[in-house]
Amino acid sequence: MPTEVALLESRALRVEQMGRVDVLDKVKSLLMLPDGVHVRTEDVARYFEVSTASVRRLTDRHHKEFAENGMRVLRGADLRSFHSDIESLWNGEGVQSYPQAATQLRLFTRRTVLNVAMLLRDSDIARCVRTYLLDAEEDLRAGYASLDRRVTRVESCLAGVGVALQELGPVLNRMSHRLDSLDQRLEATNQVVGAMSVRLGDISEDIVRIDARMDDFVLQLKDLRRRRKRR
Repeated sequence: MPTEVALLESRALRVEQMGRVDVLDKVKSLLMLPDGVHVRTEDVARYFEVSTASVRRLTDRHHKEFAENGMRVLRGADLRSFHSDIESLWNGEGVQSYPQAATQLRLFTRRTVLNVAMLLRDSDIARCVRTYLLDAEEDLRAGYASLDRRVTRVESCLAGVGVALQELGPVLNRMSHRLDSLDQRLEATNQVVGAMSVRLGDISEDIVRIDARMDDFVLQLKDLRRRRKRR
């Protein structure tokens, strides 16, 4: 597990934690500008309870890293445009005036503020943020370890299932052969039954013909008797 010192010294470790901006609100409420995206240097200093000069020195010393994580310095037309946009939002919230920077404005995002927390040494608030980050990292590692154990147990169970399936393979093959044999016997039985049905049909026709001949014979016999009586 990385230590607080490692987090202060290693940029690679800071990069791994850069997405955990939710930790900031767990420690203290961060005052944002009305756009909900940016924070001024004085607001960052207020959050960490240090001087604005401390924040400026830190950002100057690690300027490239902070710039990669969203810090901007506005001047000239960009600054005037930003002031205009923010002032309209500020007045819309019922505040009479928005304090404008004279020549330049250094802007931070929540990601950049988290970057400050991982580099600022002389701030209890920054230490609390780093502690939350490291505790969350430990919880995440513990969660991964638990998940790995569960996956291992599942794999073990699946291995047992695989062995059982291998043992069942020959049995299933024999059952398949027997079923094929039964199908063949059923087919032969169906053919015999079909032939018997045809034969019974022929017998039925023969019986009908015999019945008709018997009826004719009975009629002839009756006619013969009537003739004898007349004589």
